[in-house]
Amino acid sequence: MSINTDGSVKQPGSLAAAGGLIRDWTGRCVDAFVENLGICTITRAEIKAAIRGLQMAWRKGYRKVHIQMDSTTAVNILSSQNQTEHRYLNLVQQFKGLVQQDWEVKISHTYRECNKAADFLANKGHGVSIGYHDFRIDDPGLSFWILYDTLSIAQSRLI
Repeated sequence: MSINTDGSVKQPGSLAAAGGLIRDWTGRCVDAFVENLGICTITRAEIKAAIRGLQMAWRKGYRKVHIQMDSTTAVNILSSQNQTEHRYLNLVQQFKGLVQQDWEVKISHTYRECNKAADFLANKGHGVSIGYHDFRIDDPGLSFWILYDTLSIAQSRLI
């Protein structure tokens, strides 16, 4: 199973949201979530999305998952072994606690252009009440972005 997650902050110091989805080995979406986080940083939103994605996968009984995130900062923070002092230490510890359960978890970076469905969900999180919400996987907007990601439509990328 793969978990794609993303965080969203409209502008610094404003409301943040998180979103994510679980895909089966064919790329089909089997579960999705959105969460309105209140005011926080984009990095906190990205990490929170990864935690929520893992919690959802564990609850659904998936025991081999691959988290894909488009934030290299969040991936580096969550992958680092040196976590003695960090501004996101409590969230990192929560993430590490989930990873240490009886399952196989891999985390990696993906380009933003390949993470459009998770981006769509994170942005939807701005329009819901504070907290976690399951999201309908048959939503037409989500279906479009899942197909877009699955087909790996090529885009130019400025480097």
